[in-house]
Amino acid sequence: MAVKRLILGMTGATGAIYGVRMLQVLKGQPDWETHLVISKAGLVNLKYELDMAKSALCGLADVVHGIDDIAASIASGSFKTEGMVVAPCSMKTLAAIAHGFGDNLISRAADVALKERRRVVLMPRETPLNLAHIRNMASVTEMGGIIFPPMPAFYSKSDSVAALVDEGVGRVLDFFGVNVAGLVKPWQGL
Repeated sequence: MAVKRLILGMTGATGAIYGVRMLQVLKGQPDWETHLVISKAGLVNLKYELDMAKSALCGLADVVHGIDDIAASIASGSFKTEGMVVAPCSMKTLAAIAHGFGDNLISRAADVALKERRRVVLMPRETPLNLAHIRNMASVTEMGGIIFPPMPAFYSKSDSVAALVDEGVGRVLDFFGVNVAGLVKPWQGL
């Protein structure tokens, strides 16, 4: 079986736990290879929110790319991937992706994935939303991207923040066909 590649971008929005948990889940999937890019603000949030060092995060990924490495493999459509997740996704990164402004490797890799018609899932973490945010989300959606704000589903009756995070991570990874058994409780009806 060929290894599938998934790009994960992490930005400075709150919610570093989503990116970290995604890497943890994928680490246990031998048929998946992860390519991580984290912004400078993402590193600040990683330390502040999770008290996690960059080295610990990078140890979860198969390949780590520098935020300014525009010559990285993931900056080219000829490098085959299943797509990309940006978790969490700042409004700045959302705007860059919505307008094709590839000023760093996260927005460039997302631009490449969209032009190659690969799946792109953004987990924007901001509230309330202003009109620019909403229009940028609409623009990404019109290009084929998926806007997936990390909003918990309370019908699962999760008993912890970790379970709520797992639910969101599982639902995103399910878009790519990752085995998410144990993370997501499918709705069974009443």
